[in-house]
Amino acid sequence: MAEESQQIWEGKTSAELTGTNADQIWPLLEDFCNIHRWLPIDTSYQVEGVGGGLIRYCAATIRDDDANPHKVSTIWAKEKLLIMDPIQRTMTYEVIDSNMGFKSYVGTMKVFPIISNEKGPAVCKIEWSFICDPIEGWTFQGFLSYIQSYLQFMANKMEQAFSA
Repeated sequence: MAEESQQIWEGKTSAELTGTNADQIWPLLEDFCNIHRWLPIDTSYQVEGVGGGLIRYCAATIRDDDANPHKVSTIWAKEKLLIMDPIQRTMTYEVIDSNMGFKSYVGTMKVFPIISNEKGPAVCKIEWSFICDPIEGWTFQGFLSYIQSYLQFMANKMEQAFSA
């Protein structure tokens, strides 16, 4: 489900994880300053604060140009934790500074159990939603696809961690 307008972008995507349950996955997301373990980024670490005021720095090295694979740059963001609710398995954060073109961005990640009537492997779902101003150089669909690819990468990596 996604919504696009001239003024604000709102989007939501989700990924199901098989062989894991919500109680196993939530602690991985709850570890706010170690998101680099699950996303295709180089680093994430605590900059300042605690609890709901915690700020993390995240960065990734990207190739700027397919024609010149040696030309690289670093994209980065400082993100502030707004809500961490272990009962609802929900985390909300805000990008407060970056070199990626964000004017405003608030993201929420939720982990849901999926209850099945059939016996089989455990299944859960991660949902990633966002609300932000349009980002220069991006289309809404391009940004939503970017979020979807990051979430799918995360889900695959978390599944692998529990299948080993």
